[in-house]
Amino acid sequence: MSNGRMGGSGEVRTGRVYDPPGPGGRARVLVDRLCPMACPRTRRRWTSGARDVAPSNDLRKWYQHDPEGFAEFTTTYTAELDDPERAAAFAGLVARSRQGPLTPLTATKQVDISHAAVLAQLLAR
Repeated sequence: MSNGRMGGSGEVRTGRVYDPPGPGGRARVLVDRLCPMACPRTRRRWTSGARDVAPSNDLRKWYQHDPEGFAEFTTTYTAELDDPERAAAFAGLVARSRQGPLTPLTATKQVDISHAAVLAQLLAR
């Protein structure tokens, strides 16, 4: 993850979309491509979405949250963030993180080895 991409200056930590918001009004941004089916629109627990920052379907299907593949996933996903559409979405997250605490949200059960974790690392720089 050393491609020179600069993150924001606010506190960044990951979370699951199913977790209730904590106190303090931190921005919660869904970074998955699809809206989780278990979270109907009326019960959303996130401030906004940044679906264009999600990894490609091919990468997501290859990875399948295998801990042994996380390093390669991180390298490939970080390279995908150079795609203009993903780069613009990431720039939006950087701008938001500079405004205050930010939580990239995902539906996965393994948040610590997800794209949200990669984004949090990049944003924390």
